[in-house]
Amino acid sequence: MSSVIHFSEVLNLTNLGINADCIKHDTCTMGGEDWIVAVESGSVTLVDLKKSGAITKRPIQADAALMNPTSPILALRSAQTLQIFNLSEKKKVGEHTLSSPLVHWRWVDGNTLALVTSSSVYHWEALSPKPSSPKKIFERHASLPPAMQILQYEVTGDGKWCLIGGIIAGEGGAINGAMQLYSTEKNVSQPLSGHAAAFTTLTNLPGRSDPASVLVFHQQTPGVSEQKLYVMEVGRDPALGPAFKLQPTVIPVPQDAGRDFMVSLTIDTPNSIAYLISKMGYVYLFDLHTGKALYRARISQETIFSTVSTENGAIIGLTARKGQLLSISLNKATIVGYIQATLRDTPLAMSLAGRLSLPGAEHLYEAELERLLASGQVAEAAKVVAKSGGSLRTPATIQRFQAIPAQPGQPQPVFVYFSALLEEVQLNEAESLELARPVIAQNRPQLLERWLKEEKLTSSEALGDILMAVDVGLALSVYLRAKIHAKAVQCFAQRGEFAKIPAYVKQVEYTMDFQALLNQLVFSNPVGGLEFAKALATPAEGPPLIDLQAAAESFLSANRIQEATSFLLEALKDNLPEHAYLQTKLLEINLIGGAPQVADAILANKIFDKFDRAHVAKMCERAGLWQRAAENFDEIADIKRVFKNAHAMEPTFIVGFFANLSADDAILLLKDLMSRGGAHVQVVVEICKTYHAELGADALIGVFETFKATEGLYYFLAAIVNFSENPQVHFKYIQAAAQLGQFKECERVCRDSTIYDPVVVKEYLKGAKLVDPRPLIHVCDRHDFVEELAEYLYSNGLIQYVEIYVTKVSPAKTPQVVGKLLELDANEDLIKKILMSVGGACPVDEMVEIAETRNRLRLLQSWLENRVATGSTEPATHNGLGKIYLSQNIEPRQFLENNMFYEPAVLGKFCEGLDPSLAFAAYQKANGDCDDQLIRITASHSLYRELARYCVSRMDAGLWEKVLKREEDGTESVECRSLIDQVVEWALPESSNADEVSATVKAFLAAELPGELINLLERIVLQGSEFSENSNLQNLLILTAIRAEPTKVAEYIDRLDHFDGPAIAKIAASEEHELFEEAFSIYVKFSKSDFNDDKDQMEELQLSAIGILVDNLKELDRAKTFAERVNLSPVWSKLGNAQLDEQLASEAIASFLSAQDPAEYLKVCEAANEAELWSDLIPYLEMARESIKENGLDSELIWALSKTGEMAQLETFVNGPNCANIQHVGDRLFSEGLFTPAKLLFASNNNNAKLALCHINLAEFRDAVTAAGKANSVATWKAVCWACIAAQEFKLAGSCGLKIIVHPDHLDELVGVYETAGHYEELLQLMENGLGLEGAHSGIFTEMGILFSRHNPKRLMDHLKTFISKMNVTKTIKACERARLWTEAVFCYQKDGQPDAAVKTMMEHSISFDHELFLTLIVSVRNSDLLYKAVSFYLSYEPMLLEKLLASVMESIDHTRCVRLLRNAGDHALFLAKPYLKAAQPVNNSAVNQAINSLYLEDEDYECLRDSIDAFDNFDQIALAVEVESHELLEFRRIAAYLYRKNKRYVQSISLSKDDKMFKDAIDTAAESGKGEVVEELLTYFCKFSEKECFCACLYTCFDLVSPDVAIELGWRNGYVDYIMPFVVQWVKNASVDMADIKKKLEAPKETDEMAAGYGMGVNGFGNGLMLTNGPAVGFEAQNGHGGVMPPVGVGGMPMGVTGIVNGGMSMGMPGMQQY
Repeated sequence: MSSVIHFSEVLNLTNLGINADCIKHDTCTMGGEDWIVAVESGSVTLVDLKKSGAITKRPIQADAALMNPTSPILALRSAQTLQIFNLSEKKKVGEHTLSSPLVHWRWVDGNTLALVTSSSVYHWEALSPKPSSPKKIFERHASLPPAMQILQYEVTGDGKWCLIGGIIAGEGGAINGAMQLYSTEKNVSQPLSGHAAAFTTLTNLPGRSDPASVLVFHQQTPGVSEQKLYVMEVGRDPALGPAFKLQPTVIPVPQDAGRDFMVSLTIDTPNSIAYLISKMGYVYLFDLHTGKALYRARISQETIFSTVSTENGAIIGLTARKGQLLSISLNKATIVGYIQATLRDTPLAMSLAGRLSLPGAEHLYEAELERLLASGQVAEAAKVVAKSGGSLRTPATIQRFQAIPAQPGQPQPVFVYFSALLEEVQLNEAESLELARPVIAQNRPQLLERWLKEEKLTSSEALGDILMAVDVGLALSVYLRAKIHAKAVQCFAQRGEFAKIPAYVKQVEYTMDFQALLNQLVFSNPVGGLEFAKALATPAEGPPLIDLQAAAESFLSANRIQEATSFLLEALKDNLPEHAYLQTKLLEINLIGGAPQVADAILANKIFDKFDRAHVAKMCERAGLWQRAAENFDEIADIKRVFKNAHAMEPTFIVGFFANLSADDAILLLKDLMSRGGAHVQVVVEICKTYHAELGADALIGVFETFKATEGLYYFLAAIVNFSENPQVHFKYIQAAAQLGQFKECERVCRDSTIYDPVVVKEYLKGAKLVDPRPLIHVCDRHDFVEELAEYLYSNGLIQYVEIYVTKVSPAKTPQVVGKLLELDANEDLIKKILMSVGGACPVDEMVEIAETRNRLRLLQSWLENRVATGSTEPATHNGLGKIYLSQNIEPRQFLENNMFYEPAVLGKFCEGLDPSLAFAAYQKANGDCDDQLIRITASHSLYRELARYCVSRMDAGLWEKVLKREEDGTESVECRSLIDQVVEWALPESSNADEVSATVKAFLAAELPGELINLLERIVLQGSEFSENSNLQNLLILTAIRAEPTKVAEYIDRLDHFDGPAIAKIAASEEHELFEEAFSIYVKFSKSDFNDDKDQMEELQLSAIGILVDNLKELDRAKTFAERVNLSPVWSKLGNAQLDEQLASEAIASFLSAQDPAEYLKVCEAANEAELWSDLIPYLEMARESIKENGLDSELIWALSKTGEMAQLETFVNGPNCANIQHVGDRLFSEGLFTPAKLLFASNNNNAKLALCHINLAEFRDAVTAAGKANSVATWKAVCWACIAAQEFKLAGSCGLKIIVHPDHLDELVGVYETAGHYEELLQLMENGLGLEGAHSGIFTEMGILFSRHNPKRLMDHLKTFISKMNVTKTIKACERARLWTEAVFCYQKDGQPDAAVKTMMEHSISFDHELFLTLIVSVRNSDLLYKAVSFYLSYEPMLLEKLLASVMESIDHTRCVRLLRNAGDHALFLAKPYLKAAQPVNNSAVNQAINSLYLEDEDYECLRDSIDAFDNFDQIALAVEVESHELLEFRRIAAYLYRKNKRYVQSISLSKDDKMFKDAIDTAAESGKGEVVEELLTYFCKFSEKECFCACLYTCFDLVSPDVAIELGWRNGYVDYIMPFVVQWVKNASVDMADIKKKLEAPKETDEMAAGYGMGVNGFGNGLMLTNGPAVGFEAQNGHGGVMPPVGVGGMPMGVTGIVNGGMSMGMPGMQQY
């Protein structure tokens, strides 16, 4: 399994504490690949798969739960109510109640919940911002009946197609599947027969560029065993071409899964693989592009009921009850090889490998490419490359197509190649470059742009470089895709998109020098530089990307003041503390640099506040910006100095400026302004109005008063008095208004203000004696100085204002005024006049109280009677008049009874001291409001009869509760007892009102007076009254007796006939009272015909009566007697159930037989089975079958017959018509060991599998084999086979075994059984017989090989050679290794294409070594380490064959590592590998070169060493030179000098050459060095040792490196004048030519002949520039461009034509020479 798919268990829900019973379809769901939700009893468990199975339990009561696949949204269902909760926000986001039960639901996307009912399908946008209800999508098809279990619902991504599917039981125990495909656009449905389906999207289909929306579904027609997989496109527009559709694929269902059915179909979208999973745990893999089956395996013994696909292509599934979360995915490394080796489907392997870029098919594509190219099919070959998945897409392939000549009229083959690739895949880097070059050459960059947008090209730096010269924008696009950040920035700058650079650099985390780029832009492109600087200073996130100060200095250094200002304004807009210096700098450069208006605008707009305020303020003051200077000065002295120019400031500024001053400074500045004259008073008033809260009104008032500015004070206070809460403000304003004659304002404030001190104002106004006293009137009226006001007005003769006050200002204060006037002994006529003028506006209560306290109540009689006469119903008026009448005894009772407007509480209280009966009458008038006063006066004056009558008539529960209340200790009070006696004796007997009686009884009940209540009810009910037959009173009497006097209940039941019997019986039988006998008596009494005519009700009462006997009294004998007396079926049934509960099975069966009641047959059967009363049970079951036709009943009857051994009756029953569950009963019998009846049942049910097991247990083996053949089930064959093996019936076992071994999944088990039993020969015989079977599979051949390895190793190799292609090589190899059969293991590795393992085995186990095979395999190994292990192996075991090994692996081996390995093995290893080293030396490897050179050195083969050094220079040459410079052989020392010379160590090389007298080598080295000092030292050496010829040769060879003065000096000193003369002559000639050239360049152009003459083409014949031109002299090489000639010499060795050399004015000093 692991070779084709990856399979593992992710986690186990049961290990996480989830109940196994909850892990099933309805209660456990998967929310995408991240969540599992399990509903348990009283809780919902959430399993977070992203956090390795972290669980969260929530106490939620729900029937089902479903997690949203994209967000933490949980849907809950309880009955028909759905609720949606957002777990992250912890709130409910949706709710809906369905009108019909929900049978299936599912999230179809992150917002929509699909709901399936028994008839319809709905979509609910549950997470929509607006509340919505589910929308009906379509009706269920008739092929999906309501009884069908819905298992899946699928929707395409565009919502145009829906599919619903489920299962239902079919005939013969089969499970049928049905599906409905629905089109939302066409509103049509199509029924399908099958169990599972899924929608997916396929891309890269042949001949199409658009994707295909595909339906994949399983199809199985009921009654047909064959199952198929369909893949077809849905919804394609016919105008776009035919729809994609594959031929149906037959699903390879194993023979033992004939009754299996599919439960899910899940799509691996990235790989286009369908995973079909069955109930028995089989998984089938299908390729959706071809429809072919890829693989089949059984992955679980449990049902996988829920599956989802993950983003990476894996499928995860959940097993029922066990809770295993399984992960299944495609093993991309082996699937292609599996298809080739096992399925033998090469086209499928190539298709899959190409589409998914899988390994394993490279050689197939290479062979196909060669074949197509050889046949000239270029287009087809290009398509093969495109489909190869990358294995063939190499530069070499491109070169092959470029090399193919084009056919006339046909495009270039390479363009055909690229066209094929563009249609199929994205070009890689090399392909993109090769395609771009000709496209750019054709000036068609738009093609490249289109391909880039379509992501057909791979971006790279090289591609961007090509495009840079054509289209900067296109190059930028490439650089961005290729992440070439430096060049992308360059493109941004070139396009002028400077603002994009910082964002891009930060996004890609690229580091660059922004400052350097900015410095360039400031001079080259100031506008762009400004834009760039702003972008750097203000990135979208994070700190600035550039030093702000340095950036500003860049602009300032270029005198870009405007740009610097603009930059700093943008960069410093965050106004941070660290910007203080730059803010100051910005203001300074504008204030000093001639743009103060800019600084003024900056300061006015409050853009910055971190600058040096004092410094900026001084600069503003010097610039005449007085307002800005004042804003930024902190010292008050500086501010006062600036404010000398206040006349030049805006008043609004001055007012606003004071907001920044402290209170003390502000007061000082205000005083300073006031001191400068009245010109600033208005501004000061505005300041005071604005800042009075901060500066304090009192201090501001002091400022005005200091300068006697009353008018200013008035206007200031007028502005704040309306909202000020300072009493001083209000008083000063009243005072100022009075002083300025503003009396109306004075009156307004006195009338409206609540702030001023009323005493202070009152005293001021009284002392001011204003002409108009209205301000004082308002003050005194509002602050309750009414009596002082009345006294002031009365004393000052302002009587008219008194009347005006009480009539117009405050009539409510009339009582106070009248009271003061009474105290002042004013005239009564005046007082009556005032009262009459005020009339009804005067408050009566207060007036009466004042008059009453002053004993002047009669003064008010006329005024009150006048009010009554005018129709006043005011209680106070009537209270006052009543008091007058009561006190004067003017018909008091008549007034109390007839007057409807007085207050009973007031007059009742007034009457208590006069007459208690009048007080009772007054309180009784209140109709309950004065009940407390009535109770109190009754207790104090013993008015209990009046109170009893009052309570009965009132019928008020609250009143009764008060009067019947007990003392705190629970005893009855004397008052309560007196009242009860009056009620019982007088009040209630006098009443004829039923409501009054009822209310009184309820009151007694509420007061818990059962004894009194019983006495009361007996007097009413039993002693004869018009209420004697009242059913409510009879019920109440019995109920009261039940609670208080249970002994009287039976008496009342006998004497009374009009109570509610059933209801009373239930109460009597309740747990609270347990009067079961009384309840039984009631049921019996009312079940008689005398009390009940309804037969059904009578039966119900009789049933209740026996319920009392059996449930409460537990008297079953008495109940049986009662049942025999009434003889009713329900009664017998009730008795039977009770007998069952008491485990009286036999008696219960008899009762149910009497009742003819089969309803409880299940309980009866359970009890009978437990008691083993099968004989008693049979008659009951036969009775029950007459009315009930259920499989459970017939099943129990079969069980009873089987247990009693009635085989004949059993056979008759089974063969006759019945509805028993034969299978279930047979299983029960089988489990109980009753194999004979079980055999009978299984035979009738055609369950041959179980029948075979019965035969086994009965030792009927031949019959068992026959039954197994009919069953044709692997499990059955296995059971029979095991039994036959145990019984040593090997022939029968072999017959069964042949049926088993054709199933790969069971072969191992069969082998295990035989081997455990020790029957090896029989097993081998069985396996050999199986080799020839038609259905023989690789497992048989493999297992046969394994058996040979264990039991007969000699036959294994022959078996391998014959059947290796049909075997599972991996398993065979493991068997060989276990048996230590290494030769056979190597053979298997070789045939399986595992050269690494084969080589490793041969090295580890030399017994299996074969040299030729080893060489064949070693060149194919993938692990390079094996190559070096092989070298070590050969060195140890086969050293003489090492040369052949190294020759074989030379192309694959790392020569450095190999040489190191050989060195470590010893010197002999290098000698053995010498041929290899020679062969490997052309690669010029350092280790190889050093190794071979060391061998040459050891062999003293200097010629080979010199050739090696010249041909291969990759080695440590200095080290070799040091090693051989002291060698005894000259040639090796010459090699050392040569190496020093090659490495430019000329001094060391020359030194060695000089030591060995190899002067030619020394001269050549000096010439090669190119250094004059080296040549000079060598010349000196030659002179020292008189090597004249060498001296001359050195001058010739090193001509260009020798300074003439040095040569002449050495020649003169050592007598080598003749040897140096050729050098001198040549040097002079060269100098003259150079001078001529300079002269020619300085002169004007001349004619051609003159120019020719200037080049020395004269008669002298020295136009060639050299005197000797016949090639190099003997013994000298050409050097320095002089043709290898010696400088010419004249007669006697003297230079020709040269008589002297200028050198500081001195001649050579030789005789006969003339000095120039």
